Amino acid sequence: MATFATFKRLKDKGVAALKQGDYVAAKPYLIQAAECMVELAEETKDPKQKADQEVYARELIDLAKDCDRRARQAPGHRRDRDRARNGEDSAVSAEDWIVKEKPSIRFDDIAGLDDVKDEIYLKMIYPFQHPELAQRYGISVGGGVLLFGPPGTGKTMFAKAIACELDATMFVISPAQLMSKWVGEAEQNVRKLFDAAKTEAKSVIFMDEVEALVPKRRSSQSSVMTRVVPQILQELEGFDRQAGRALMFLGATNEPWSLDAAVMRPGRLDARIYVPLPDAEARFRLFEIYLGKRPLADDVNFAQLAQLTDGYSGADIKAIAERSATRPFLESIGGAEPRNIKMADILAVLDETPRSVSPKDCRKYEEWATTQG
Repeated sequence: MATFATFKRLKDKGVAALKQGDYVAAKPYLIQAAECMVELAEETKDPKQKADQEVYARELIDLAKDCDRRARQAPGHRRDRDRARNGEDSAVSAEDWIVKEKPSIRFDDIAGLDDVKDEIYLKMIYPFQHPELAQRYGISVGGGVLLFGPPGTGKTMFAKAIACELDATMFVISPAQLMSKWVGEAEQNVRKLFDAAKTEAKSVIFMDEVEALVPKRRSSQSSVMTRVVPQILQELEGFDRQAGRALMFLGATNEPWSLDAAVMRPGRLDARIYVPLPDAEARFRLFEIYLGKRPLADDVNFAQLAQLTDGYSGADIKAIAERSATRPFLESIGGAEPRNIKMADILAVLDETPRSVSPKDCRKYEEWATTQG
């Protein structure tokens, strides 16, 4: 079921890509935003509001269709076309756009969420670290894993920690990069990405917002998507599991229900790990991380703050810590004597900071985890 928050996120991403001149990346976001608006219109009872929503959806579709024309007129497209006419090779090497890194963050650096860590160790790390035992008991090494949960819970951090614990090369890629015409056709980009990862002894491909690349195929208006999704599924099923080599695909999403059902079948993203909001222990540790190195007054109580922030995400807590530090900072700039951050500063900011994830949204994630498990 579509939500206004989903629509706004997709629309904002599409508009941002348009402003940057990345028309190919903008198109799928605009189409998905239009589809969300159509669903919202179907649920609207007010006739006028329904008509306005339908008009808005058509405008987004028209804008998405216009992306092709704008892309053809862009200077980069004309250069590639002219080079092709002259018989020149316009292909761009995967190394020009695929980001490889060796993360240094480990699980010990992540606050709390021990249940999530245990599940990751069981499904991902132990089979890599003990391949002989994994082979003996028929445990597969590598494969596709979906990290899902509310925004701001550290899914990207977990992905980096997995690569670090495995001592694997991490390939970080976004749907917009794979869809970009400036680096070739989308299906070819998918192939290049997986081929590059397979050259490493151990590699982790991480893609955030994977639902933007593998959405539900409910509309024929996105012809690119109908070609790319099968290519992604084919690559997921074709992991190289030869001795001494292992490849893992990590997809992260805040909207697991928006993914194409086919990607959840065995051999694809068949392992699903729910990354929930931080528990009390994790919130305590987060306040230590984000406030511990700042000058604090003696009355700052991390345990109390952990209790008061039940339902807050890690990103929320980070923002609270940063805004708390700005209060004495601004006073000092104004001429006051520099002072430490007081508990009153943090409580005042906390009072002004609502939770970014509602209890209703949390229940939705939990229900999805139950039905998909």
